[in-house]
Amino acid sequence: MALFGIRAGRPSADAQTRAAIVAWTRAAGGLDPEAVVKVNEIVCADPACPGTETVILVMVPGRPARAVKVAGPMEGVTEAEVASALAAP
Repeated sequence: MALFGIRAGRPSADAQTRAAIVAWTRAAGGLDPEAVVKVNEIVCADPACPGTETVILVMVPGRPARAVKVAGPMEGVTEAEVASALAAP
């Protein structure tokens, strides 16, 4: 049964995409299990922005939180783009 349009028992495409990006982030960043990684998609209204961006927030205990962005929606993000975003200063 679906509640509020959410199907139980099967992850959505967004959940699967988000999980892949989190896994790529953990691998590329060499992150410990204690690190928290959050992935969200935002629409930037600023004309200088590419429109839709994927924002990856990395929170490692004892260190400042870090946010990196990949231009485009989550479903189009690649492992190489995640690694490149994390490698940037």
